[in-house]
Amino acid sequence: MLELYQTSLRSRLLLGSARYSSPAVLGAAVRAAETQIVTVSLRREGAGERSGQGFWSLVRELGVRVLPNTAGCHSVKEAVTTAHMAREVFGTPWIKLEVIGEDDTLQPDVFALVEAAGILSTEGFEVFPYTTEDLVVAERLLSAGCRVLMPWGSPIGSGRGLNNLFGLRALRAHFPEVPLIIDAGIGVPSHAALALEQGFDAVLINTAVAQARDPVLMAQAFRQAVDAGRAAYMAGPIEARDVAQPSTPVIGTAFRG
Repeated sequence: MLELYQTSLRSRLLLGSARYSSPAVLGAAVRAAETQIVTVSLRREGAGERSGQGFWSLVRELGVRVLPNTAGCHSVKEAVTTAHMAREVFGTPWIKLEVIGEDDTLQPDVFALVEAAGILSTEGFEVFPYTTEDLVVAERLLSAGCRVLMPWGSPIGSGRGLNNLFGLRALRAHFPEVPLIIDAGIGVPSHAALALEQGFDAVLINTAVAQARDPVLMAQAFRQAVDAGRAAYMAGPIEARDVAQPSTPVIGTAFRG
């Protein structure tokens, strides 16, 4: 089971709710993914009363938890204000904290992120920070009150997978007890499987599912990949070798001189 802020979850696949062609497709993808958490942008759902009501109806029908996010925020004040609005609208202390610092890569502003995380944690929020694989930043976020970290795999929507595997492995090794969820950049199910094989606790997918030719089938593929990756990690993969090792023993077998 996956434990996030004293909440037990069986699924290790989180799904974003943006960029789907219709609510019906989103609902079908959520069911195929068998996810228990769906992220949602307050700004998108709050754009119109009717669209917000439609989303809430879908959430109640699907029986999933909502993880609101502060997508599009570029400052501490903006992110904190959006988080407060999200708590009022969605009735949850959970917040996926995003503070964007660079527009081309959508890389988080880690300085503002730590500051905002500290403010929100003291105000009773349970913060899921979108961060980099930087070890120092991770330590600062944990000291600020975060109990979950969401390092990026690569830039949001890029589909490049795990760009800095060395850095991500170091992050996993340094914080073995902290739930780590790979967020952003996952493009295909094999990227998700690799993340789980490395010991990461979950992945968050949005664009790779929503923009696939068949989002429902892709959601199912990601579910299978996450399950396979976790099973492989728990089974204990063999270490890579520089030389061959025969799989068939030769001791005691007949040979001709």
